[in-house]
Amino acid sequence: MTDPWLWLGLFILLAYTIEAITGFGSIVIALSLGAMLLPIPELLPVLVPLNVLMSGYLTCKHRQHINWHLLTSLILPLMLAGTLTGYLLIPWLGAAFLKVLFGLLVIWFAGRELWRMAGGKVAAPHGQLTSRALTFSAGITHGLFASGGPLLVYALAGIRMDKARTRATLLSVWFTLNLTLSLLYLYDGSLVGSLHRLVWYLPLLVAGVMAGEFLHHRLNEDRFRQAVYLVLLITGCLLVVRSL
Repeated sequence: MTDPWLWLGLFILLAYTIEAITGFGSIVIALSLGAMLLPIPELLPVLVPLNVLMSGYLTCKHRQHINWHLLTSLILPLMLAGTLTGYLLIPWLGAAFLKVLFGLLVIWFAGRELWRMAGGKVAAPHGQLTSRALTFSAGITHGLFASGGPLLVYALAGIRMDKARTRATLLSVWFTLNLTLSLLYLYDGSLVGSLHRLVWYLPLLVAGVMAGEFLHHRLNEDRFRQAVYLVLLITGCLLVVRSL
């Protein structure tokens, strides 16, 4: 198994299994592991359309819980603007620098979650200007890495929503942004070159979700999350060190 694209298939299976178990991180996990072997700009036209299929299905299923006011007045305008900005920045940033930036994002995200699970202080609510700046920054990281989730969740700290409304609203964000990115990849030609891989990886997405559903009630989720965050923390450090 010397072909890195075969390894990516394994990472996709693992990532969607983990997402089905814990409810987060399919792209962050697959991209973190895949970036050890392949350039990030080559990975995104494969990983993003796969996520559109899953997030689109779940958004439709849970659409009655979406907080439309928050989505349309705050999140989507700033996230879309940031995503387009990040997408336009990619050609100006070298592959090695992209890996360093993504590694730092993963280190911050995984380290913050491990600290929080260990009993660290919960993030305080942000002021309106700070929240908007963080949301726009989350859009930039989504345009660069299709991984705006960590910063967006941090940006929305203090906004009170129940679990169902939070999940449905975020799913609609990922569906909208990833569909936008997929259309941009179609426009620049990178999606067309990835279609043959998407066909082969799609069954792995389905298999991962089914495996995750089977394992969901058979694992200690908190301990499993800690293990995933620890792997992400190590992977982020390796990405930074290997790219310097």
